Order: sequence, then C-alpha cells, then structure tokens
Amino acid sequence: MEIISQTNRTMLFEEINPEKLDLLTLVGDVKGIDSLSDEKIKEINQKLLVKSFDEFLDKFSPTVYSFYNAANQKVMYTLKKPEGIQDDCISEIAIDQNNDFLKMLFTLIDTKRSQGITNVDFKFENLLDMISPKKVMDDIRQVRKEIHYLYDEYDKLDEGDPKKLDTGDKLNILFEVASKNYNNVMAMLPLAIEDIKTRLLLGNSQEDGEAEKLQIGTLTIGEAGELKIIEAPQTTGTDVMLLEENGEYGLSTVFEEDYQAITDSPSAYVKDLVVRTFAPLPAIQTDFNIETEVQNYNTYLEFYKDAKDEFVKTVKPLVEKLLGVKMYFDQYTTKNRGMQPSLLVTNTKLDMLVKSNNIPRLSAYLNTVNGKNDFTDTIWYGIVPGIELEETGSTKVSRARFKGNEKAAKQDGNTMESLSMLLDTIKDHKVQVFFNFMAEPETTFNGIATTGINRLIDKCTVLTRKDYSEFAIPCLPNFTIIPKDKSGVVIDTRMYATENGAQLSKEKEDILKLWIEGVYVGASYVAAGIVSAYQCPEYLKEASFRQVQRNYPGVRFDIEAGDHALRAVTTMAKEISGFTNNIKDAINSRSFGFVFSSENAQLQDKDIKRITVYKARSLAMDDNGFDSIYKTQVSTYIERILRFQSGDFKHDNIVKFFSNNPSSQKSKWLNDKGYVNSVIQEGDDIGYVIDEKTSLCQIDLVFNGNVKNLEVTITKGTSAVKA
Repeated sequence: MEIISQTNRTMLFEEINPEKLDLLTLVGDVKGIDSLSDEKIKEINQKLLVKSFDEFLDKFSPTVYSFYNAANQKVMYTLKKPEGIQDDCISEIAIDQNNDFLKMLFTLIDTKRSQGITNVDFKFENLLDMISPKKVMDDIRQVRKEIHYLYDEYDKLDEGDPKKLDTGDKLNILFEVASKNYNNVMAMLPLAIEDIKTRLLLGNSQEDGEAEKLQIGTLTIGEAGELKIIEAPQTTGTDVMLLEENGEYGLSTVFEEDYQAITDSPSAYVKDLVVRTFAPLPAIQTDFNIETEVQNYNTYLEFYKDAKDEFVKTVKPLVEKLLGVKMYFDQYTTKNRGMQPSLLVTNTKLDMLVKSNNIPRLSAYLNTVNGKNDFTDTIWYGIVPGIELEETGSTKVSRARFKGNEKAAKQDGNTMESLSMLLDTIKDHKVQVFFNFMAEPETTFNGIATTGINRLIDKCTVLTRKDYSEFAIPCLPNFTIIPKDKSGVVIDTRMYATENGAQLSKEKEDILKLWIEGVYVGASYVAAGIVSAYQCPEYLKEASFRQVQRNYPGVRFDIEAGDHALRAVTTMAKEISGFTNNIKDAINSRSFGFVFSSENAQLQDKDIKRITVYKARSLAMDDNGFDSIYKTQVSTYIERILRFQSGDFKHDNIVKFFSNNPSSQKSKWLNDKGYVNSVIQEGDDIGYVIDEKTSLCQIDLVFNGNVKNLEVTITKGTSAVKA
C-alpha cells in the first residue's frame, strides 16, 4: 500500500444538481489533448470529489424549486430551476439533513436496522407521520426549548462576558434556523394548522375530540365550604408588557422584531403566529370567529396535503439518489479510519456523458487519473443506477370498472445502450462498473422472490461475451426503504364547527392521507459501498477477520469464500424471510450477478439480521458460469504494481519482479499467503512467459486452479510503450 494507497475510489454516473458544475464542463475541450493538467485534476476534485455524505450534501446542495400558480391556486415543484420566472417568485428548498422528508427516511432506515425485522412485520406507519404537521411542530418545539434555555442563560450573564458572547453565537444559529421559514408560506402552514387546532380544541375531551367553551379558572372553597371553580383574572396587555420589561418574556419582542426585519411582506397574522409558536405568552382572552378559524384550518390542511403530495412526487427520485449515496458511505463502518472510500460524482446524465462528442472528455479524464504511475486519484469502480427495464406484457383494459393506478409518466432511467457505450469506453481504463435496474417493486427482494431473476439475466445477455464484460457487474435485488403498499401518511383530520366550539371529524373520508408510492434504493450503491469498504484492511480487521495483512488492500478478498459474507455484512436490515430454493438454484446454476441475500443465518451462535452478499460476479463467462469480480481487480492491481516496479514494463525489471529472489515482489506475495487479504492465496499462483519476437509478456494468474491471462507490452530501451 506504499505504492497504491487506495483501491476503492468510485465514480458515480448520476446527475444530482443541474445548477452545479459537472465533469464535462470542468474537463472542457480536449481536442489534441491526451491528458489533463494537475491543476485541472485538483479543480475537479475540489468540485466533484466527496469522502462523506455530509460533504456530498455540502458540495452539491440538492435543491427543489417551488413557485405558485395563480391560475389553478396550486404550488408547483421542479428539480430544475425554472427559466422565465423572476427569482423572487421562486423558493429554493434545500434537501439536506434538516428536511423533514429526508429525516423521516433516515430515522426509518436506522430503526429498521436496529430492530432487524423483515418488511412484513415492520410498523412503517409509526414513522411515516414524521412529515405530518403535528410532527413538524414537535421539531419546532424542540428548537423553541433550546432557544428559551439559551436565552435565559444569555440574559443572566453580564455584558462582555465571553460566555455570554458564546451563548449569543449559539442563539444566532438557532434564530437562523427559525427565521428561514418566515418568508416561506408552505413552511408556516404546519404551524398555522397546529396553532388553530390548539386554540380551538383546548377544551376538548379525549374521548370525542369535541371542544366546549373554555374559560380558564381557579379552584376555590366557598364560604359555606363548597368546592367550585371561579373565573381566573385575565392576563392583560399591560401585564404582558410588564413581564417583558422584567426580561421573563423578552423573547416575544425579539421574535416580533426579527420577523419585521427579515420578512419581505409582513403579515400581522403570520407575525402573531411566529410569536405564539416560538415565544408563547400567557393568553390574552380575545374573541375569534370559530367558523372562520375552522374554515382556515380545513383550507390550510387541504392545501398542505396537496402541496406535500406534489412535493413528495417531485423530490422522490432525487431523494432516492441521496439515499443511495448515503448507503454507499454507510457500508464503511470502521472506527479506525484507514482506506476511506471516496466518490467522484460526474453530476451529469449518463446519456449526455456518452454522446460521441463527449466521450473524448471522459477518456481524457480517466487517462489522466488511471494511466499514470501515481495512483492517488485512480478510479477503480463506477456506479450506474436505474437501468430501464421494459414492462412485461399486460392485458389492455378497454373500460375501467374500478379505480386503478393512474398512468403516471415513467421515471427516466439509463438505457442499456448508454451503459454499453460507457463500458466500451472505460474498459481500457480498468474501471469495474456496478449497475442495477430501475429500483421499483418488481426488482426488490419481494419482487424477485415472487418472479425470479431470469428476466434480469436475459436483459444482461447483450453485455456478455464482450471485451468489457468483466467490468460489468449487475447488482440485485434493489432495496426497499418504504414498500409501496405501506407508504400511506396520515396528515390530519378535517374539523367542523359545533354549537359549543369545534370538533375533529370522525368520518373516514375526512382523514387526509397522502401516498408516497414507495421509496427504493438501487443495489449498485450498496454493492459498490461494501466492496469499497472491504478494500480497507482496518475494515477487515474490525469485521472479525483475525489474519489481516495491513500492507495489502482487499483486492483478492473473496466475499463468497467460507463465512466471509457473514462477517463483512451490509448495514441494510433484512427485508424478506429468504428466496425459495428454485430461485437460489437459478442463481447458483450460473452464479449470476452481484446478488444480495436476506436469508436466516448464524455466525458463532449469533443471528445475522442484516442483508449479506450471496454472489459477487461480473458478466465475464468461464466454464462454470460467470466469473468472480475479485479476479478482475487482482489482475488490474498486479498490472499496475508491475508497471510501477518495472519502470513501465522494462524487460529486466519484469524478470526481477517474477524471480525467486526473496526480495522480489512475487516472493513477498507468496510468503504472505496466510492472510484474508493476501494478494496470492492458498491454491493461487502467478507465472509469466516473455515472447521476445513480439515483445509481449504473458502473465498467468491462477485462482484455485482457474487461469486468468494478463498481457503487457515490454518496453524496449528507455521509451515507454503503452500497455
């Protein structure tokens, strides 16, 4: 690892934010250029390379844009910034760790992982309501609690006290979080909904949800000893002002001033709403029209539900990409950081990248980072999610007797033609590409357990028996974060006015619910993530492997061998009880694909409650079916080490490399056979034959009796010849 310090940098062929720079733009015109400058590679790394999910969110700032359509009174969402609309009419919604939809999905994934139960038994509905107004309000109350605590601390400290200044900094950050919503009517709607509900239903009984007229009182004993509740003295505006002057409730004034200063078009209603939300004061008894408030509540609720529905439909494809990136990084569970995985995001669509006029730009970049003896920026893997899969034939319905699925516009995916173009280009740069078919119910564990994998095997046939086949790795099944049939979110219930006040409806049709229609993650993210993770010796050490050589990467680690798959497990929770024997027989008969398993298993009397790797094969064929992915990487690794140590394949240096001298590289590898990540393991061998006439060196890599050939061109004299 002194020569090659990393063997796991991965290239994600996906567009994340079209407003940010992409690989094609950064590389630029390459006419007459074989490789890029060091400065250009540094710039590309600064813009596109990430080493954690947080850094990914920071660099690419995933965003949804919204604007309002006065013609139909609806809010519109789009992933691309709309052109022809003035900026002050467009709202930018950051899809980051603070977004309620993303937070809900992260919590769901973590909870499912900790419980380790299958999809059929997991209570999805208990977490899905995190995007309801009630749960959004719970988050705001937490921020409010922190603001009140820090404000009390701030108020007690003397002016100029360093601790007061530090507390002021913390308060500024929390106020920034709170104030982001002042100008965002959509963000204020959950506040308004819960505010009306609280005021109208303050006197409701738990059983029927009906509010009676409320008059706050105090419990007293009368002169005759009778027990009674009398009306309490009302808090007056003067009392509140006095409380504020004493500093006890000064926060309400701060929020009021903050709202007035920041808001473009101040509204008295929203100002009072902000103050009531973040700095509630003792209620001043005021009369309000219950029917108007109920009408507002129902209008807000309907609008919020419809808007949230549109938002979820728009943002879901982006969120699934973000979850994929998070799952890639999550597989590296090591406490002692070693060879940390890194991701270079092209930030452009695959079909754009593989256009004939753009291929030279991709080639120039890969030639620069993969064609030198400096391996710092070498790309070893690629991820291509969302390959389109044709729909199976279904009976055409001439008349809809019942309400069925609406024919929604099919999400754009990557075509098999684009994938084959990419593979044909990057085979020369030795990049192994993990790809998966469109993440949808039919390609999940449940879908494949039902319909089998023959359809997917047939779809991959066009990529077999090609020069690039060993670099193509089909990954399956895709992962289910929320199943389609369990993706209902109850927003809230409509309200109606009564003689005594207001009441929540008990009718089923008055329950407002939206359907997320399922959330899925492509298997290629997790596959590339787990393979990137086990390249690191520290990861293997922490995965309970005793014999780990810290000087070698995990290029020869065979996850299919022995109990390796039960030690190097994914972070994904089990989804189903397992595949049937028929499906496992179909997988095993040809050893197809990078296949994940959701089977019952034990290691050292402990149940394995995570998804494990069942097969790790590329589309390269051998006599027994498809070949293991490690063979390709070992071949690439040895070729790169040989190029480095032989000074670009000089004859004498190649002979020295393979000699029996104890100091030769071959001898060192043979002496280190006993480790789980040894480059040459028991049953392996390495040999070479030099053809002086053709100046070719034929290297035979033997893996458990199976021979893989590697051919390099010997350099004559001192001029380097391309291998």
